Amino acid sequence: MQVTGTKTHHPPLFLIVTAGLTAIAIALPLTYLVIRVAGVGEERLLALVFRPRNLTVLLNSVGVALISTLLATAIALPLAFLTIRTNLPWRRFWLVATTLPLAVPDYVGGFALIAAFGPKGSLLQLWLKPLGVQELPEIYGWTGAILGLTLFSYPYLLLSIQAGWQGIDPAIEEVSRSLGYSQRQTFFRITLPALRPSIIAGGLLVALNALQDFGTTSVMRFDTFTRAIFLQYKYTFDRHQAAALALMLVSLVLLLLWLEYKARSRAAYYTRATKSYLPPALIDLGIWQVPAILFCLTVVSLGLLLPVGVTSFWLVRGLIVTGTNEIISLAQLMQLAGDSIIAAGLAAIAATFFALPIAILAVRFPSRITTAIERCSYIGFGLPGIVVAFSLVFWGANYLPWLYQTLPMLIFAYLVLFIAQSVGTVRSSLLQVNPNLEESAQSLGKTPWQTLIKITLPLVSPGILGGSALVFLTAIKELPVTLLLAPIGFNTLATHIWKATESVSYSDAAAAALVMLVVSISATLFVLSQSRYKGLTIEAQRSLQREVD
Repeated sequence: MQVTGTKTHHPPLFLIVTAGLTAIAIALPLTYLVIRVAGVGEERLLALVFRPRNLTVLLNSVGVALISTLLATAIALPLAFLTIRTNLPWRRFWLVATTLPLAVPDYVGGFALIAAFGPKGSLLQLWLKPLGVQELPEIYGWTGAILGLTLFSYPYLLLSIQAGWQGIDPAIEEVSRSLGYSQRQTFFRITLPALRPSIIAGGLLVALNALQDFGTTSVMRFDTFTRAIFLQYKYTFDRHQAAALALMLVSLVLLLLWLEYKARSRAAYYTRATKSYLPPALIDLGIWQVPAILFCLTVVSLGLLLPVGVTSFWLVRGLIVTGTNEIISLAQLMQLAGDSIIAAGLAAIAATFFALPIAILAVRFPSRITTAIERCSYIGFGLPGIVVAFSLVFWGANYLPWLYQTLPMLIFAYLVLFIAQSVGTVRSSLLQVNPNLEESAQSLGKTPWQTLIKITLPLVSPGILGGSALVFLTAIKELPVTLLLAPIGFNTLATHIWKATESVSYSDAAAAALVMLVVSISATLFVLSQSRYKGLTIEAQRSLQREVD
């Protein structure tokens, strides 16, 4: 692998226009915050920012984002290694099962953790009661928030690292070992540096998800920015103070993006040598097979089996105690599932379409303008959904009444919130594609558009599919935006679960939660079944590589 500076030249106009308009549209919620904060006044704004409670909220938000990202990396990196490069027994099963916790809604996961490990009345406390254990240690607060955010967000990192690992030429590692380096030395000297963009991109998503999360922190009664903003909106109706808190959160997100930009070099991570498209030889785990299986089983048990088990318990309990009278009908469930799939599917398509120009500009045409456009795409992911929802309610009700509470506005809100997931995964895949392949295609008479369709898109298809899956799975779980912006009569599984939970109908909520898990898991299985180079045959790749050489 060679690490070199990236060649700069002028980007096509259609990429600049599409990406620029997307960045401007995504920044729209920020204008709402600026309008609100401008009405506060400088003196009062400073007083709000430096209130002891707001500083505590700031430290809580930073701490939970940092710790959950480190723990997610500690889980995702070995999982990616085990499922991509080793002879782990049932490897394909673990490849899918370890990704599925992403399908668990944060509020369902938080509820499952409390029901399983809560201080009193939880499953664990009931099991230990015969031994004299009357109360378990408190799970609310830091412990529960970090545990929930780590368990249900580490797949962001896992998908990104797996896509990056699949893009590494195995011949480079073979050369390293032939030069006398051990497996461990090869990993730290060759593989880990090549994975750095994938780790940074996935880690950024985990950190932003922790800053944006509302369900887990609320269930765990842990004060972060999202919970504080929601309480301000709901109980005090003080829009100015809530906007000031939201502006602090946006500043934190911008700082995170700047640190991520500084940590990421402008180097390229592709090879200029002839790339081998043969699958890499799997590493024999030997006696480490059993510990590896136990590690995977522990992660899957906590991240997937626990929520499914607790939810199933409440559904069965409801059927036994109350029958089917207080549980939603099958026809209603199918309607909710259909609406959820339509909204999340359209969001995934829109996010992929608008993320591609941004990722291509950031990787192939680096400049201050393209960097600013890429950074703008991450702003929405750091904003809490409720802030985006109130912003679009403001703009829709006052200036775009014909668009207010329509499906296109709901899809646009999803786009603002989740396009960063698609940009990050596509970007990390594009970094590993040799630009000489595209230049060779154009030298053979292909137009930029034909090169994009026939060469670039097939090569970055893992990143595109991974990003689409992330957007779909996240959008189908989104709650505040759907509650405020969905068309009248348009209900989703997430809104039904929330309403049922609010009315303490846990059995009714459990039925919708199980359907959501089935839909999300099915979508994940479909995406993971797609091969990496499906759109470009090995012969075509080798032919192109010969042209490059």
